[in-house]
Parts: sequence; structure tokens; C-alpha cells
Amino acid sequence: MIKVCFFADLRERLGCAELFVQDFSGENINQLKTFIVKQHPHWEKIFLEKKLLIAVNHAMASNDTAIVAGDEVAFFLPVTGG
Repeated sequence: MIKVCFFADLRERLGCAELFVQDFSGENINQLKTFIVKQHPHWEKIFLEKKLLIAVNHAMASNDTAIVAGDEVAFFLPVTGG
């Protein structure tokens, strides 16, 4: 199982704070995104955004980052402040 977290504005847009993904046989973040979109097709546009940031086990990651069962994956949008 992989725990997927959505933070800040992304959480609001998806209407979901976290998701537990089971039966995932992929190897990387890009494949996880595809798997999630198959289950939630209305999220596709959001997952295609280039500005979407990713962390795996609290470390910044990319679409090619390898993942395994037990990992925690977080998706979030850049935050600005002043």
C-alpha cells in the first residue's frame, strides 16, 4: 500500500486529503499518477499540470522517482507568500 497525500490548494481542488493506493504494480510516480487517474478520471487535468510538485517520504521527487509499497507520496502546488 502507498499513502498518497494532497496538500493545501490541491487538497481543496480534489476534495481529498489522502488516498491509500493498493494493488499498484507500477514502479514510479508517473505510473502512480496514471493509476490514480484511472480510478478518478475527473482528476486528470490536475495531475497533468506541470507545476505539480511531488515528495516521496518527505524528500522532493520527480515523475521518474521509484516508489515501493510503504512509501508516502505527497502532491502539492507551489506556495508563494510575502
